[in-house]
Amino acid sequence: MGRVNSPPVKELILDLAAQGPVASGDVTSRTGLTRQAILYHLNQLVDVGELSRVGRGRGTRYVLTADFSETFELAGLEEHEVWKIVEARVQFVQTLKSNVRSILTYAFTEMLNNAIEHSKGTHVLVRFWREESNVLFQVVDNGRGVFRTVRETFGLEDDFAAIQHLAKGKQTSDPSRHSGEGIFFTSKAVDRFQLESNALKWIVDNRREDQAIGDSVIIKGTGVRCTIDRDSVQLLKDVFDAYSDPETYQFVKSSLKVSLAERGGSFLSRSEAKRLLAGLDAFQGVILDFSGVTEVGQGFADELFRVWQREHPGTSLVPTNMSPAVAEMVRRGIAN
Repeated sequence: MGRVNSPPVKELILDLAAQGPVASGDVTSRTGLTRQAILYHLNQLVDVGELSRVGRGRGTRYVLTADFSETFELAGLEEHEVWKIVEARVQFVQTLKSNVRSILTYAFTEMLNNAIEHSKGTHVLVRFWREESNVLFQVVDNGRGVFRTVRETFGLEDDFAAIQHLAKGKQTSDPSRHSGEGIFFTSKAVDRFQLESNALKWIVDNRREDQAIGDSVIIKGTGVRCTIDRDSVQLLKDVFDAYSDPETYQFVKSSLKVSLAERGGSFLSRSEAKRLLAGLDAFQGVILDFSGVTEVGQGFADELFRVWQREHPGTSLVPTNMSPAVAEMVRRGIAN
């Protein structure tokens, strides 16, 4: 887990199509594949209904097939009003199971609200479509970019730190109006969550129980894409309950993929530990997922499990998915 290379051809084509009509040359220039190879992939996507072909010959363009696609001005926009429009015009939304519809409603309105109140853009593109057994939506604004906003708000050194900060939950650029829960709970509730800006993409794949950071075609603004299985048995209440106090219903637990913070799998220094720990004192318990981490240093482990825990006795750090080498170093930190 961690940063990945450029996405597969199909995913790259769909990402490009999400920004507007795509020509074969647009994909060729990014992959180095021949035009014939790109046309093969484009025609496959047309055959399965994910893309539609517009024009002929060299002027052919490919557009994302959507049940709903509309651009809204952000000024004065209200997310619940847009949802009413979607409900009225997208037939498959009306036939979804109640639990799936609840997740879709929550995820969409939260992500659109983020664009309205945080993006500082002028317009937002909203799309809904179906893909095999899944329903998907996309919200793309033309603002300053979510990772840049978080990075500058919290004084973080790069966009990787911004992604990890968002993954913790309770991190918001406007604490007087927002709790910072929307992205966290949406990323846990849907089957696949994709947040991208500033040429980076954060993917949370709950089916595989994995996360990754990859390259994105979105440079300006922010794009969110959520995928939900129409047959999902997930209940929105269960998602909230997993991270909430059963008596107060407050958001008191979190889980964090440690390897999101860096390109590699090694975490050696106290400064890396401090970056990882920033904001975690807002929770009573945090699960630290070490999958993909190949090495931790004595200073890193000591800072997490001795120094920080001594200073924050109200927060419990629970390490999971450790390799034998990492587990040995963590045990030393805990023993100290």
